[in-house]
Amino acid sequence: MDFTPLETITMELADVAMGRKNADMVIKNGTLVNVNTKEIQEHCDVAIYKGRIALVGDATHCIGSETQIIDASGMYIAPGFMDGHIHVESSMLTISQYSNAVVPHGTTAIFMDPHEIANVLGLKGVKLMMDEAKDVPLRVYATVPSCVPAAPGLEDAGAEIGPDDIAIAMQRDGVAGLGELMNFPGVCNSVPRVHKEIEVTLKAGKPVTGHFAMPDTGKMLNAYVASGIRSCHESVRADEALAKMRLGMYAKIREGSAWHDLKEVIKALTQNKINSRFAILVSDDTHPDTLVQLGHLDHIVKRAIEEGVDPITAIEMVTINTAECFMLGKDFGSVSPSKVADIVLLSDLYQVTVKAVIIGGKLVAKDGTILSPAKKVTYPDWSKNTVNVGKTLAKDDFILKSNKNQVKVRVIQIREASVITQLVFETLPVVNGNIAPDTTKDIAKAALIERHKATGTKGIGFVKGFGFIKGAVASTVAHDSHNLLIVGTNEEDMAFAGNELIKAGGGMIAVAHGKVLALVELPVAGLLTDEPVDVVQKKVANLEKAWKELGCRLVSPFMTMALLGLPVIPELRLSNRGLVDAVHFTFVDVVAE
Repeated sequence: MDFTPLETITMELADVAMGRKNADMVIKNGTLVNVNTKEIQEHCDVAIYKGRIALVGDATHCIGSETQIIDASGMYIAPGFMDGHIHVESSMLTISQYSNAVVPHGTTAIFMDPHEIANVLGLKGVKLMMDEAKDVPLRVYATVPSCVPAAPGLEDAGAEIGPDDIAIAMQRDGVAGLGELMNFPGVCNSVPRVHKEIEVTLKAGKPVTGHFAMPDTGKMLNAYVASGIRSCHESVRADEALAKMRLGMYAKIREGSAWHDLKEVIKALTQNKINSRFAILVSDDTHPDTLVQLGHLDHIVKRAIEEGVDPITAIEMVTINTAECFMLGKDFGSVSPSKVADIVLLSDLYQVTVKAVIIGGKLVAKDGTILSPAKKVTYPDWSKNTVNVGKTLAKDDFILKSNKNQVKVRVIQIREASVITQLVFETLPVVNGNIAPDTTKDIAKAALIERHKATGTKGIGFVKGFGFIKGAVASTVAHDSHNLLIVGTNEEDMAFAGNELIKAGGGMIAVAHGKVLALVELPVAGLLTDEPVDVVQKKVANLEKAWKELGCRLVSPFMTMALLGLPVIPELRLSNRGLVDAVHFTFVDVVAE
C-alpha cells in the first residue's frame, strides 16, 4: 500500500494541527500506548489527514462537518503491528489471502523473506508475490532472498540468485533489504561472493537481515555483526539473544506455529532488566491453523505479556523497534505527528484484543472482520506444475543396501517445537538386503528427491521422533530448496505418497496401505494455494488428523518435517545430495560403521 510522502504534505499537516484545515479522520478519547516514552496517556485524540497523523492530544479544533469520527472511549490506541520476519509461503496462502487473514489481528505491515518461492521460481516468483502485494489491505515489504540455494554445494534448488541479481532487485519499490543471510560460515570466513551480497545491499542504503544459528557468542558472532548484519531471528536461548542485543544487533524473538522460542528467549529481557530497544517479536513461519485459531502478532504480543513483559514493551517490540530495524522510523512505528496513520484500537491491553485496524488513515478491519478483502488473484500457468522428478517412483528408489544382518546408522533426531535436530546413532535391521526403518524405536526412513530439473539426485536417511507406526507422508514444502521430501515406515507407501503428490502438482499428503488419507494441494510452486485461509485450515486439520492416525502427536509436525532438508541449521540434515553434517557442512554416510 502506498502512502503520501511526508515532504509533500508538511504545510497541510501543520494546517490541520493548527485548526486551519479539517482532519479527514479523528480518533476520539482513547488511551494512547506511547511507545516513544513507554507510557500510557489517557483522553487522547488523533487527527489524521491524507493518511498521516497531524496531531496527538486534543483534536477538537481539527474536526469539520466531513471529518470521520471514531469513538475510542474505553479503548487503547496503539501503532499498527509490524512483523519483522515472516515467510508468507509457510502459511500456504497467496499474499491476497494472507493479508485477509492477518489484518483483522492488528497486523498493518510485514517484512517477508520470499526465499521459499525464490528457491523454486527465482526472482520471477518473488516478483509475482510483490506484484500481488500492490493491491492488498496490508503493507508488504520484501527482503531479497540472499541464499538461493541456501547451502551451495550441499543441495540443489530450482534457481540461483547472485550479487548482481540482488543489486538490481534492491532498486525495486517495496524492497526493504537483504533476506536472512543463512550462510553465516561464508560471512565469518570472508567468502567474497557472500560479502558482495552484503556490499550491494549496504550501498543501496538498506539493512541486511541475519540468520546466525550457532551458540558461539564470541568471535564468530562479532564477525557476523561486524559485517553489517543488523538482525537475527535464530536465537533459541536467552543468552544468545542477550549477546546479540549487547552488540547492537536486533534480536528477533520467534513464536511461530512450530517454533515456540519466545518462552525461553524472552528471559533475555525479563531476567536481565535490560533496555528493550533491540528486541523484536516475529512469527517467522505460521500455519493456517494458527492464524485461524490463535491469530498473528496479537497472539505473539499476548504471549510476551504472559511471560512477564509489560504490555507497552511488548507492543514496542512489534512497532517502533521493527520500524527502526528496517530504517523506516521516519514513517512508521509510533502514533506521532508526521507518521503514517497505521493504528490499532485495542479493547483489552493485556489480552491484546483488537477491535479496529486503520491503515493509511482508512478503517480496514473491525471486530475481527476485514472490511474490504483483497481480491483473489490467479497465478500464471508457468508458476504451477513445478514437481518435475522425471519418473514414476517405485519401492526400489528407497532401498538402502547392506549385506549385514544389522547396521549402525546416523539418525536425525527431531525436537518438538524446535528448529534444532540432533545426531544420534542407532542400530537398524537389514531385511532382504535393505536397511529398514524400525517403528519399535520410532525410526522412519526419509528421502529427499530433487524435483526442479529431474536430475535424479536423491538423499536417503533415517529420522527419529515423529512417532509413525504405519504409512508415509510427503511434502514439496521442504525448506529451503523445496525438493520432494518423503518420510515413511515402508518403501511401498513412500513411493505411493510421492507419486500422488506429483500428480497433485505439489503440497502435502499422508497415506497408508496404498490409500490417500489426506491431501493439501499447493499448486503454485508446490508451496501456495489461492484458497481462503478457512478453507486451507480445514484441509490442514484433516492432514493433522491423518498424521495422528499414522501415530504422530507432535505440535505442527509438518513444519518440523519441512526443516529436515535445511542444511544450514545444526546438527544433522538430509539434502537431495545426501546426509549433511550441518555443524561442519560436510556430507556423512548414513551407515556409521
